Amino acid sequence: MAYKNDKEYIENGFSLKKMLNLTFNFTVKSVLLIGVIIIAVIMGKTCFYIVSPSEEAVIKRFGKVIDVTAPGPHFKLPNPIETVNKAKVTEIHQMEIGYRSQSGIEKVVENESLMLTGDENIISIDLVVQYQIKDIVEYLFILQDVEMTIQLAAEATIREVAGKANIDDILTTGKEQVQEDTKQLLQEILDNYRAGVRIVAVELQDIEPPAPVMGAFQDVASAREDKNKFINEAQAYENQKIPMARAQAATVLLEAESYKATVLGRAEGEAERFMQVYESYRKAPDVTRKRMYLEAVTSIIANSEVIVVDDSVKNLNLFSGMERLIPAAGAGK
Repeated sequence: MAYKNDKEYIENGFSLKKMLNLTFNFTVKSVLLIGVIIIAVIMGKTCFYIVSPSEEAVIKRFGKVIDVTAPGPHFKLPNPIETVNKAKVTEIHQMEIGYRSQSGIEKVVENESLMLTGDENIISIDLVVQYQIKDIVEYLFILQDVEMTIQLAAEATIREVAGKANIDDILTTGKEQVQEDTKQLLQEILDNYRAGVRIVAVELQDIEPPAPVMGAFQDVASAREDKNKFINEAQAYENQKIPMARAQAATVLLEAESYKATVLGRAEGEAERFMQVYESYRKAPDVTRKRMYLEAVTSIIANSEVIVVDDSVKNLNLFSGMERLIPAAGAGK
């Protein structure tokens, strides 16, 4: 660019310098403003956090736990001064042992499901372990892999419990006891490990013998069902007959007691009457003897037919009236 004189050159030089100064000042302010905005965004993002209703959060300052916060919005110092770790403490977590479910299809994991019972039989047991976080600090920071610890502890626990039970009990009436024993023992192990979880339930799913011996176990099950059927029929027969026998025995006892009371009463009455007669006889023997004679004759005559005849009647048939006894005798024969 050509200048007319030195004065114009100097004036233009000063104008250019002024423009450069203004441009530099604007650039510095913009950079500072952008830096402040970035720092504010970063601090806002790392200082403000929200804990959902199903969660708790652990705050660490320089790696040391300083607080556990409840659900809601909270503030903290920016990273890396303070960090936050969250976990769902109200949800029931579920773990499958012996099988895995994928898209509604269950796949057996034999190295987890096959185990030995107390009577030295092999059995396949699938179970579900349900647990809940009870101490978020222990859950997050004591063990390196809590889920793997729970899985391995559950496998060891069910093997120990099954190893003390008979296969018939596990397959039939002992299922609930196996579940309860497994739950208690698993909780003790995890408490010793400080896993920070509470076992909610242990539920046995499929319990069956291995495939190669399935037929033999089915035969045993059928025989057991037949046995139970016969036992139930025998018990029903027993329940029917025993009450009847007891009722008959009670009837016989009542009849015997009644007969006993009647005989004793009659005997006592006759004995008392005899004593009365004896007292009368002892006081007045002749009178009593005559009275007894008259009573005996009266009782005989009362049941007999008496025919009175005059002394002047001759040729009297002494067997008169005996003809009525002949038909009765013939009928008796």
